[in-house]
Amino acid sequence: MIIRSFAPIAAPDAHTLILGSMPGMASLEAGQYYAHPRNSFWPIMGALYGAAPDLAYAERVERLKASGVAVWDVLQSCVREGSLDADIRDEVANDFSAFFARHQNIRRIGLNGAKAAASLRKHAVRYLPVGASVLALPSTSPAHAARGMEEKCSIWRTALLS
Repeated sequence: MIIRSFAPIAAPDAHTLILGSMPGMASLEAGQYYAHPRNSFWPIMGALYGAAPDLAYAERVERLKASGVAVWDVLQSCVREGSLDADIRDEVANDFSAFFARHQNIRRIGLNGAKAAASLRKHAVRYLPVGASVLALPSTSPAHAARGMEEKCSIWRTALLS
């Protein structure tokens, strides 16, 4: 089945961009980034920026924007059954040229997981802002259980707040 990503969460003055690969089924059904209850994205955003999962989604989005953090996916669309990144095929990248033209303050790009990193290298590396730091981060997906929440949060904090 062909699935499509969401519009970015991004204020014009955003300085940090967090990129996933493609929303999972729970997110697609909810129409919200990182909606799976066991995904550690919002708990980490709560620890780093006050955008905790107990807040309404709109409030979490506003807190990220106020903190200069943008959220998007590398892929605009793909074919995938289920939610696993390993099942993604027929990738179509988002329009990074247009995004970076509108968000010229992006200086840090955090890649949420290995698939986001691989897809960015494949489709969009040529559009990255000159001098921007690109940081590979452990996936917040519940499927990535090799690291616990505390360890993931520590790595994300060091990468995004240092």
